[in-house]
Amino acid sequence: MSETLEGQLERIVYFNDESLYTVARLKVGNIPELVTVVGNLAGIAPGEVLKLSGTWEVHPKFGQQFKASGFRVSFPAKVQGIEKYLGSGLIRGIGPEMAKRLVVRFGDKTLEVIEHRPEDLLGVEGIGEKRLEMIRKAWDDQREVRDVMIFLQGHGVSTGYSAKILKQYGQNAIRVVRENPYRLAVDIFGIGFVVADGIAEKIGIPKNALIRAEAGILHVLEKMCEQGHVYGVYDDVLSGAEDLLELSRSVLEEAFSNLISSKLIIVEDLGGQDGSASKGLKAVYLKPFHAAEKGLAGRLKALLSVPVESIRVDATGIKKVVQRKLALLLSKEQWLALETTLSHKVSIVTGGPGTGKTTLVRAILAVFEEAGKRVLLAAPTGRASKRLSEVTDREAKTIHRLLAYNFRSGGFQKNEKNPLDADVIIVDEASMVDVFLMYHLVKAVPATAVLILVGDIHQLPPVGPGNVLRDMIDSKRVPAVYLTEIFRQARQSLIIVNAHQINQGYFPTVPSPNRATLQDFYFIEQDDPEKVLSTILELCCNRIPKRFNFSPLSDIQVLTPMHKGIVGTTNINRVLQEALNASSDKVERMGRIFKCRDKVMQIRNNYAKEVFNGDIGTISQIDGEMQKLTVKYDGRPVDYDFAELDELVLAYAVSVHKSQGSEYTAVVLPVMIQHYVLLQRNLIYTGITRAKELVVLIGTKKALAIAIKNDKPQKRMTRLSFRLQ
Repeated sequence: MSETLEGQLERIVYFNDESLYTVARLKVGNIPELVTVVGNLAGIAPGEVLKLSGTWEVHPKFGQQFKASGFRVSFPAKVQGIEKYLGSGLIRGIGPEMAKRLVVRFGDKTLEVIEHRPEDLLGVEGIGEKRLEMIRKAWDDQREVRDVMIFLQGHGVSTGYSAKILKQYGQNAIRVVRENPYRLAVDIFGIGFVVADGIAEKIGIPKNALIRAEAGILHVLEKMCEQGHVYGVYDDVLSGAEDLLELSRSVLEEAFSNLISSKLIIVEDLGGQDGSASKGLKAVYLKPFHAAEKGLAGRLKALLSVPVESIRVDATGIKKVVQRKLALLLSKEQWLALETTLSHKVSIVTGGPGTGKTTLVRAILAVFEEAGKRVLLAAPTGRASKRLSEVTDREAKTIHRLLAYNFRSGGFQKNEKNPLDADVIIVDEASMVDVFLMYHLVKAVPATAVLILVGDIHQLPPVGPGNVLRDMIDSKRVPAVYLTEIFRQARQSLIIVNAHQINQGYFPTVPSPNRATLQDFYFIEQDDPEKVLSTILELCCNRIPKRFNFSPLSDIQVLTPMHKGIVGTTNINRVLQEALNASSDKVERMGRIFKCRDKVMQIRNNYAKEVFNGDIGTISQIDGEMQKLTVKYDGRPVDYDFAELDELVLAYAVSVHKSQGSEYTAVVLPVMIQHYVLLQRNLIYTGITRAKELVVLIGTKKALAIAIKNDKPQKRMTRLSFRLQ
């Protein structure tokens, strides 16, 4: 039987963006303890008064809680609630301290004063004309949010997303949502198909509507692309849409036809090519993916067709240049690689750690500079470009910065019409570059220039779509040199030796622990996830800092294969944040807490801020009144509005995928049977090769053996190799 419960919201304990499931604490009447409320409670803020309908239940682990089936929100009427509401950061210009001053002055009439007599605020210490205007505007904006919330509250959209909808569509927000809620999933980061579909259902869009079928097909394709594929096979896309939407084939086929007619998707006949088992299979592309892959192949073929301009330095002269400038001798493999890069328009150098890729890059640079060539250096991430700059003693940029992204026009300023001013372009960590970024890079390479790609193809493929470096090598159209010889100095490192052993399918050498001698590679056997978590905590907070004199925050990085579970990124981050960061300067949004001094990661490309997926920084300031948080990336401050915090996640622990292109002093890597679905050789190899001075694996030898034997990672659906042939 349904009951009602009314109380003031004290805090949000947990919020799931996808399902909207919320766990909150409510102060109810004379009940001394806070009441736990669970349910889909989108769009609530601390200090508000909630009137909920639902039932009481007893959870076996968390005890008694109220399971809400519906709710209404009203402004707090009491002084304490008003102070909490205003101090929660909803109104720019009012933080906790200012909220306290306001309720001291106006009491329970504070919200009425802000709404109807805002000029009265000028009598409060700290509020001048400028801040008054800021508060007035923020209150008006919040009123707009409230108006939209009246419409959206029951339709599955959180407060944060409501602000984004307003920002995206302005006064047209409600009209857009009514006409086509599926636009939200396309236009607004963080709002997925599931949320949009829930809204559509509640505003009366039929399950079999073509608009829903089209959105579902696009969603299935987008999910495939998030897994790294550039296209999906027609039958797989159709089956995925059937499972998702529970619609008939006839409706889906009609929706497919509409998407093709509107050129939102492109369909190509695979015709038994490209490794497909039989004829009749069709590749289905989202339009931008098709344009990128086809354009990249065409541009690479055009570059490869242009003759290479002679360097005008003979072999003897080249040796003298390298010896004079670098004071070193190259190996036979390195000489072959150097000759290849000097004699081809586009070339690839690949090899594992310790095989001399960095030395080779310095040699290539020396020879081209001796010949008077203009050389540009680039890498996919800020950390990778910084490292490239350090080892070459030359300026190196991220590819995005090299191509000069203009966020106003929404594109790169460097392209085929305005190419890069260079004779030679060297890109390090090229295995990380996805099909989109490589397409834009190659477009900007002048026809007269040489392009050299350096990377390790045994690492995980890019986070983004495609497997460009591997596809280019597989096509056999782009000259490639493999460096395999491990140099003597590198052979002294167990990190490097074990990385190569793992890459060749052998179990790593695990030294017996010796308290007197420090090693750079350790394996701690433990099969209980809870004990693995406590060991990670002990390693990061005490054992590694004490024995190796490493900083827990700046030197030690936990890498893990998964996001969920006891030893997934989400839980490890929560535990490490609690242990390593005692700061009380924090902001809470949708159940997530960010503190000053937290290590955080950007999880989407934001060209306007010049921060990109995988960039790691540290929170340097939280301004509750301005609703602004500042993150420093390698010393460069970047500001985030509180509404943008879904672009950040804690980064005490990150996935191995997200670690690509980065180097850490020490890496702690759990390898558990629970990670079975993701246990692959290239994942372990990538995790180990991120470390410079120390690797600690924690888990079971069985799990590690499973990963090393699994050298068949999921094949990515791409046609770049075929297009190049």
